[in-house]
Amino acid sequence: MRKIKYEFPLDDFISKEDFNRIKEFAKDKEPPFLIVDLKKIEKMYDELTRNMPFVKIYYAMKANPLDEVIVTLKNKGSNFDAATVYEIEQLIRLGVSPERISYGNTIKKEKDIEYAYSRGIRLFVTDSESDLKKIAKHAPGSRVFFRLLTESDGADWPLSRKFGAHPDVIYELILQATDLGLEPYGLSFHVGSQQRDIGQWDNALSKCKYLFEAVALQGIRLKMLNLGGGFPAKYLSPANELETYAHEILRFIEEDFGEEHPEIIIEPGRSLTADAGIIVTEVVMISKKSKLNQYKWVYLDIGKFGGLIETLNESIKYPIYSESKGYEEEAIIAGPTCDSMDILYEDHKYVFPDTLAEGEHLYIFTTGAYTQSYSSVAFNGFPPLKAYII
Repeated sequence: MRKIKYEFPLDDFISKEDFNRIKEFAKDKEPPFLIVDLKKIEKMYDELTRNMPFVKIYYAMKANPLDEVIVTLKNKGSNFDAATVYEIEQLIRLGVSPERISYGNTIKKEKDIEYAYSRGIRLFVTDSESDLKKIAKHAPGSRVFFRLLTESDGADWPLSRKFGAHPDVIYELILQATDLGLEPYGLSFHVGSQQRDIGQWDNALSKCKYLFEAVALQGIRLKMLNLGGGFPAKYLSPANELETYAHEILRFIEEDFGEEHPEIIIEPGRSLTADAGIIVTEVVMISKKSKLNQYKWVYLDIGKFGGLIETLNESIKYPIYSESKGYEEEAIIAGPTCDSMDILYEDHKYVFPDTLAEGEHLYIFTTGAYTQSYSSVAFNGFPPLKAYII
């Protein structure tokens, strides 16, 4: 078999200058850890607003809730999508006004709704009669938007089934909201995280148009569309450029709602922060399961429970870089914990240089979203993933 020289498209993910800066910063620190570049987050925010000037951004803070990230986006003018009272408390502590916060979780305790309302929040999402009645009781007069159940075909990380309801249920909830003294404000959906099929927004918007028209016959005028997230980050598999997403989504909106369309909200998380993060990890062990097995196992000091849970079912395929030189060699990648589930990539074989050695640092790109916020508290005693800001 012909040997192929190991090469990694480093320039696709980071400039040589920035990579050298990362290496210098990391050299005296114990891995694993996450490095977040705030300037890249600012750049992504500017790119979103430039390509989608017709939207209001509500950052989905669960993607990366570091205080420094929140403050950076607050200063850029972002609004925020909060899922819990803990996120709401954090936003208030950091000086975000309640007018810039949406309580964007359909699953809420009564006391949490009451708390959010007491802090001045007046925008809530719902998808069920139970939740709607709780909002009416503890957040009277608030604006509510209704989440539609949508498919997530084409998404690397699907978000269907748990959230949203079918149009017939949503229709009844909108009518009921008026009777309960709430303001039916709009509709929302989420086509799945890292959605590669732009047509999924078209499918969802067609359902929204039907509901806008149906409730208008009952004298209710909805004013807002929340398109959720799903915009791209740079993983191994390429996605369309943001400019293409923006152009096509605006075309879908204008086809259904005309140029005088409703207020448009988006809830980006991954697309704002993922590309701004790099995880530095150490190779703990390299082994083979049998003498004639063609694949090495490469064990890292970070795994599913340390921040890489989105490797579940190998859904998100992170770019992983080794500085070693040599010839390509396929490997299975696993984490350090005593749990057999802690295998990152087995079906999809990653390529490393055949000179890869234990103790070497690897660099995992596009890890600024859903890594530290997903890491476990102390599974096997491992501490949560550390994060540094540059």
